[in-house]
Amino acid sequence: MFDTTRAFASFAVPDAARARAFYGDTLGLAVGPVEGMEDEGLFDIDLGEGRSVLVYPKPDHEPAVFTVLNLVVDDAEAAVDELARRGVRTLRYDGFDQDAKGIAHGSPTVAWFADPFGNVCSVIQEA
Repeated sequence: MFDTTRAFASFAVPDAARARAFYGDTLGLAVGPVEGMEDEGLFDIDLGEGRSVLVYPKPDHEPAVFTVLNLVVDDAEAAVDELARRGVRTLRYDGFDQDAKGIAHGSPTVAWFADPFGNVCSVIQEA
């Protein structure tokens, strides 16, 4: 019924230019315009191997109450240190035993942070 080879994920932001700068410049992810949609501000975050996440502008955006992007890392502590160096702070949640850096150690080890618009992302170190 579905062509999962062409399925994709997406999330909204209120300011596509600022979002593109955050995901591209601050986080260092590969971002690029969506062909034919450049004037509308849509862009893709390239996750490699033909996978991407579509980011689109929505003026009345409200941040999701869940994690919209999980980034797998080899070393969560090193990733959190680098995020901090780039001005990105981790989030804290009740019910999770997080260390001083905001990392919840376990399986998986995870730390959450938000983009400039409140969309929650994470770095995840798998066991």
